[in-house]
Amino acid sequence: MITSNDSPQQQHFVRDVLWVGISFALAAGVGLLRNMLIAQRFGLGAELDAYYAAFKLPDLLFTVVAGGALTTAFIPVFVQLLATEGMAGAWRLASALTNLVVLTTAALAVPMALLAPWLVRIIIAPGFPAPLQDQTATLMRLVLLSTVIFGVSSVQSGALHGFKHFWLPALAPVVYPLGTILGALWLVPLWGTYGLAVGAVIGACMHLTVKIPALLHYQFRWWPVLGIRMAAVRRVAMLFGPRVLDLGVFHLTMLATTNLASRLSTGSVSALEWGWDAMQIPETIIGTAFGLVALPTLADMATRGDLQSLRDTLAGALRLALALAMPAACALIILGRPIVQLLYQRGAFDAAATEAVYIALRFYAFGLAAHVCLELVTRAFFACQDTVTPLLAATGSAAFNILLGIVLMEPLGHGGLALANSLAVSGEVFALLLILRRHLGSVSGRRLVHTLVKLALATASMAVTMLIVQGWVEKTDAAAPLMLLNVGIAGLCSYLICTVLLRVSPLQLARELACLAVRPRTSLRETKPFDAADIT
Repeated sequence: MITSNDSPQQQHFVRDVLWVGISFALAAGVGLLRNMLIAQRFGLGAELDAYYAAFKLPDLLFTVVAGGALTTAFIPVFVQLLATEGMAGAWRLASALTNLVVLTTAALAVPMALLAPWLVRIIIAPGFPAPLQDQTATLMRLVLLSTVIFGVSSVQSGALHGFKHFWLPALAPVVYPLGTILGALWLVPLWGTYGLAVGAVIGACMHLTVKIPALLHYQFRWWPVLGIRMAAVRRVAMLFGPRVLDLGVFHLTMLATTNLASRLSTGSVSALEWGWDAMQIPETIIGTAFGLVALPTLADMATRGDLQSLRDTLAGALRLALALAMPAACALIILGRPIVQLLYQRGAFDAAATEAVYIALRFYAFGLAAHVCLELVTRAFFACQDTVTPLLAATGSAAFNILLGIVLMEPLGHGGLALANSLAVSGEVFALLLILRRHLGSVSGRRLVHTLVKLALATASMAVTMLIVQGWVEKTDAAAPLMLLNVGIAGLCSYLICTVLLRVSPLQLARELACLAVRPRTSLRETKPFDAADIT
């Protein structure tokens, strides 16, 4: 039987990150196929603006009730219960939270569905014409059905992560877009964008069912309890409050961005959505993969009071994540336009749509490294059961994001809204690292800065190489796929050669992180017990 006392040698930190990253890459590929089908049928126009706007409040509801807010509060407590009470106590906590999530989500979704026309008209898209607002409201009601399903699925993913099982939860994002693909192929001809919304509900069901074999393997049990009086449930609630506000602030910021974009030219909402999605592909493959795998490991270190291992693991993960994120950002900035053109420019998706998406993608890409680092830095706080500090940082970042967006949207259009996001997130990460340094002691800041400088030099070499090769290939009138392949390979080779010479290659950093993750545990007698006061 698998217990919570598996040795670090059995955790295989880097291997799990690699698997989750590969799964997210596969999910990104399926997502690209979905977007290609949508682009071909709808282009960038009013119908697609309504479809994406319809997701804003349901996504916010999911975040508030059962999204990352709940799992980051739930996993550290779940890990503690596995160590102290075994599987029965841990699954009882998971059951209580699942039941609470279903009841709470349903209680909020019903009035939201009833008030959908008013919410769209006043909050989501006041710049839409009345018929488009009505269409958005109907789509939102359909999307709300998937929110309840995702709530259940989220708790079960958190439980599996608590067991340090990432394989099947990582496949859930792969199967989710398949539902929308089915909707695009078979339902859109009948129902238009409503077929896409129904497909999203089907995808949510697939997101949950793919995890059933793993749940059975870890002896899943369910009790019809709410557990309001359980100490563990109360502890999750205490951590959940600030965290839900944190992610709520993020989604409110995205909602404010949609509000501002709805006042710009038609297609601005969709362009931002597609640019954001494109940036999120490497962010998810790198940042989310690291964050998901790191949280239970860091929480275990914090529970045992081994703060030195926590600091070293965080610093090692940040260095490796930066080594992967910086060249990805460079590639998006230089090759974003031909990539978007190759993938989407057909049917109703014309050259103007390609340019609009590339403008958003380019400015979002400037913040890719910051978004990746944020995934790790915030989870260091969550592992130490501090959800207040990330909330305060996110609130300041959101205010700066919105104010800067209002200023930049006038000269830069929707690109200014994307740039505002990148600048705000970069400031948020810097502030959180300073706070971590103060409360945790050194997080190898000097070494991290040295690594960052070396990676910046390697990335600059990559950019120069790509621009030179791109100019040469374009003179030969090579096909777009061949141009992308040549430029991408040349840039990657330049980057890898520079990082090897500078001794910051991703392979070397991965080996160093693996050594940190599998080194023998420090005896509890050699470290003080963890106290949340050390952080808060």
